[in-house]
Amino acid sequence: MLKGLGNLGDMAGMMKKAQAMQKQMEEMQEQLHVLMVTGESGAGLVKATCTAKGELKGLDIDPSIFQPDEKEVVEDLILAAIKDAQGKASQRAQDEMTRITESLGLPADMKLPF
Repeated sequence: MLKGLGNLGDMAGMMKKAQAMQKQMEEMQEQLHVLMVTGESGAGLVKATCTAKGELKGLDIDPSIFQPDEKEVVEDLILAAIKDAQGKASQRAQDEMTRITESLGLPADMKLPF
């Protein structure tokens, strides 16, 4: 492509790859706001839904757990469901990042500054 210019041809190819990666990263960031994951606790009695960015979007609590003397148990189940959802969100985001880096021929474990 750029014969006689030494490594400049490689540099142009690297710049194109960098631009493609930046575009894919921007698209992925947008997708992470709409991808939903659900975490649960208490064998499904409490479910928390959040975006792949970790933003809590909803809670679903089975009414059978609302007993006045079990307030602390309910609170613990709610927190556990939220943590489960956030953990799944983090994993989903990492999976998407790995997919993008692999599609660009980069090592799967490469840490990007995005």
